[in-house]
Amino acid sequence: MNDSTIKACVFDAYGTLFDVHSAVGKHRQRLGKRANDVSATWRTKQLEYTWLRSLMGDYADFWQVTGEALDYSLDAHEIKDPALYEDLMQAYLNLTAYDEVPKVLQTLKNAGYQTAILSNGEPKMLDAAVKGAGLELLLDECLSVDEIKIFKPDPRVYKLATDVFNLEPSQILFQSSNAWDAAGAAFYGFRVLWVNRFGQRQERLPAKPDYEANDLNYLLKVLGI
Repeated sequence: MNDSTIKACVFDAYGTLFDVHSAVGKHRQRLGKRANDVSATWRTKQLEYTWLRSLMGDYADFWQVTGEALDYSLDAHEIKDPALYEDLMQAYLNLTAYDEVPKVLQTLKNAGYQTAILSNGEPKMLDAAVKGAGLELLLDECLSVDEIKIFKPDPRVYKLATDVFNLEPSQILFQSSNAWDAAGAAFYGFRVLWVNRFGQRQERLPAKPDYEANDLNYLLKVLGI
């Protein structure tokens, strides 16, 4: 494969470049057998709150939403530990990048592709994650919904990428591990690689991703590099 129409590769951050469950993983011993459930509930509520706040017209940045979701998760699993809450929030600033991420980004840069993150994340969160993973020299842009104060999958979010690169949607290949985000990006007009890391089923939504793979290495095959 060699898709020569693509000029820029844009990435979702959380779950795509960075392992959202690595925050709980750093404190697994303190959570014991509840660790996986706490992490799953935290992530579910984090996403639900972005959608609900968008619908309600009551934007709060992703750091606040992440904290509210964690507070819910700990309460739901009957964990009352303020120190653990603070430690988990700090761990979220230093999420682990997936193993293939640095090599994939470096290969894209070497091949001349423009690269960016397009994320619900608040700028300080994204900056911390990118620097912590040593990716700052591999990304041309780090775009946050905080600029327009509404979350994905609102089409205005995806427009941030077309505007910054001055490209048509079809010239951008967007990568996300979230099935709903992949659908939203495809609906906007991006070419889309759904990085189905978690064995999800495809969403029953109006648009479908162009490609599906279980990690980002497949992106290099799509581009023929």
